[in-house]
Parts: sequence; C-alpha cells; structure tokens
Amino acid sequence: MRNDDLAAALQQIPAAPLARPSAAEQVRRVLRTQIIDGLLRPGTRLTEETITSVLGYSRNTIREAFVLLAAERLVVREAHRGVFVATPGADDIRDIFATRRLIEPAAVEGGRAFSDHLVGRLRDVVDTALAAAERGDLPGVAQANQEFHRGLVAFSGSARAATLMEDVLAEMRLVFHAMATDPRFHLDYLQRNVQIVAMLERGERREAAAALTQYLDDAQARLLGESAGGADG
Repeated sequence: MRNDDLAAALQQIPAAPLARPSAAEQVRRVLRTQIIDGLLRPGTRLTEETITSVLGYSRNTIREAFVLLAAERLVVREAHRGVFVATPGADDIRDIFATRRLIEPAAVEGGRAFSDHLVGRLRDVVDTALAAAERGDLPGVAQANQEFHRGLVAFSGSARAATLMEDVLAEMRLVFHAMATDPRFHLDYLQRNVQIVAMLERGERREAAAALTQYLDDAQARLLGESAGGADG
C-alpha cells in the first residue's frame, strides 16, 4: 500500500482516542487475577448482583466479562444455575499437558529465539526458586516454577506461543487450587529445573527437550493420581 493510500484509509477512521481496555476487559482482568491467585476458588458461584455492587459495573458488562473468562476456560456457565469458577478434572489435566508437550519441548529444542541471555534468565529463575525453598517459601517456589516454564516458551520467539502459554499457566493454577495439591508439589521438580538449565547452558537442547517431556509426563501422572477423576488415568 502506498503512503497516500494509507493516509486515505486512516482518514476514514472516526476520530477517537486510542482504544483502552473495555469495561468488560477490566472486569475480566480483576476476576482472572482473583481466580488464579486462589481467592475465588473452583466451584465458587459468580453472581452478577454481587460483582455489580462491589465493582460498580453494569450487568451487561459483567456478562461480557464472563464470556471472556469462559473462553479461557476459567469459568463455566451451568444452565439454570449460573456462572461458576471452573473445576478442572482428569480430562482437563490430560488436555492441558497435551498442549504443554506440544509447546514447551519444541521451544526448547528448536525455538528461534534461543540465546545465552534467555538461558541466563532461566538460571536466575531457578536460583530464585532455590532461595525460596531454603526459606521454606513454598508459594515463592510455585511462582518461580511458573516463571521457569514461561521462560522455556520464550525460546520460541513467538508472541502467539507466549499468549497460549499464559492461558495454560492460568489453567494450571486452577488445577492446583481445585485439587488442593500438596503444597510441596513444586519442590519435587525443582532439581529437574536445575538439571534442564544445566543442559541448556551446555547447548544440549535435544537432551533438555527430552528431559522436559519426561518431566511433563511424570507431573501429569502424579496429578491424575491425586485428582478425584484420576483413577481411570
């Protein structure tokens, strides 16, 4: 498109300030944070009346926010009952880990953005997790674990992969809240994170991807064993 064509096209846009997050998006962000932080637990009923009275938005805005959250699988609408924070089950765990196996090992082994700088950031993350473990700060270990997996996907150099991983990590937080998982769960994988970083520092990307795949397989099996619906898994 020539510059004059571009100018002509832009002139047809109604004069308005640059778009800001809609009211529904603002409500979505507030509720999403409360859900993934565990303040709104799985199974909690989300009523339009209460949210409207506390946040001051219209019911239509709240409904739009529910649609956005449902698209992220963080809430579900049940006929004649209302909207509830989602309670992931065994099938959800399988699906989440199937997605993770497609994204994370591929980013580690073949991601175009792989660099010493990003590996160094991962080393900082595991060092932070080790320090948290030493203090007995289990939430700190869990948070660092999320940063670790977010960092692995950064090797992909793909904004779309990063966005998808954010959705996956949000669902994983919901899984842990739903299952009341052993708070020491992430401690058992901390040394694996350390080992994977060491492989990456040596340039052993294929080996690191294989170790990560086994890591994800083991984590899935453990979660299915702990979930109410995992007996058939």
